[in-house]
Amino acid sequence: METVVNLCGLTRAEIGALLRSWGESEAHAARLWRRLHWENAGGFQGLAGLPRRLLARLETETACGRPAVERETVSADGFTRKFLLRLADGARVEVVLMRHTGRVTACVSSQAGCAMGCVFCATGRLGFRRQLSAAEIVSQVLLVDAAARGTASGAPLARPGGASPHERHERVRNVVFMGMGEPLNNYGAVMRAVDILRDNAGLAVGASRICVSTVGVVPGIRRMADEGRPASLAVSLHGATQAARAALAPAAARAWPLDALMDACRHYARTTGRRIFFEWTLIDGVNDTEEQARALGGLLRGIPAQVNLIPLNPAAGFDGRASRGVAARRFRELLAEAGVPSTVRQPRGGDIAAGCGQLAGGGL
Repeated sequence: METVVNLCGLTRAEIGALLRSWGESEAHAARLWRRLHWENAGGFQGLAGLPRRLLARLETETACGRPAVERETVSADGFTRKFLLRLADGARVEVVLMRHTGRVTACVSSQAGCAMGCVFCATGRLGFRRQLSAAEIVSQVLLVDAAARGTASGAPLARPGGASPHERHERVRNVVFMGMGEPLNNYGAVMRAVDILRDNAGLAVGASRICVSTVGVVPGIRRMADEGRPASLAVSLHGATQAARAALAPAAARAWPLDALMDACRHYARTTGRRIFFEWTLIDGVNDTEEQARALGGLLRGIPAQVNLIPLNPAAGFDGRASRGVAARRFRELLAEAGVPSTVRQPRGGDIAAGCGQLAGGGL
């Protein structure tokens, strides 16, 4: 039995090479790429302009369908939509569509489960199941794009400001690898997916609009820098001392102590010339103290940084709570005094467990 090739996991050049190996023209390859990505069609039915022999071979030797949607939930404000996906082998992951004024963001998963075990994260409580392929990652973005345009299941989402949902629907413009899993522990598939998405003119997802988040996988950070990977980097720090970080992200802190992580971040900044986004989940009485704020300001001195302060989202098995508003404001003030810019993230999707740290692939 011949192996079926998932076209969602191939770059434009690789699709061209595949069709050339079949004796087909570059024009046919360009038409197929447009069908998959610009038109974002989930199959070959209705694909015009290709000879029957090629369509027959595509049907039997390749695949390009989206994963099965097992469940879909929409937040009360209508701006966030979460899809529970069942993959071909039965593994389940979640992907989130987030709509903001002027843009649609896809928050994608890179693994089924996660081995990092951050104590406030529902995904970490699942443990690691398996890596996702580049095709499985790209197909999440295509599914979100179809949903945002109203061509997938469900009605189009309402737009911020009360605009009619029947206006021209926007396409995905931002992709963040902040869903289930640790992206840099699936480096090859994640970077292949980034390359494929950057080549998709229909989505217009440029390098500056793709962000790869990590809890601090030092070899991956250094590799991104040395390879000149164009995607943005976000580091989930959560603690400004080794002890504080170990209490919240024990596996990462044990494997890559804070000093090694910050050395890697400085190497990344020097090598790429880009700023780093540092993610900080604000937990009442745990890491929202003035002591931690001052320590963080000192830790980031000399690094082009932007800190995203994220109020804790509730997750099963963790009894912490989000920082109070006064603590969050004071934390931000102290960072400003240290010359470190920061923003407090607007909560999104908490009512459907679609926020940071809440994705559990239908488990828990």
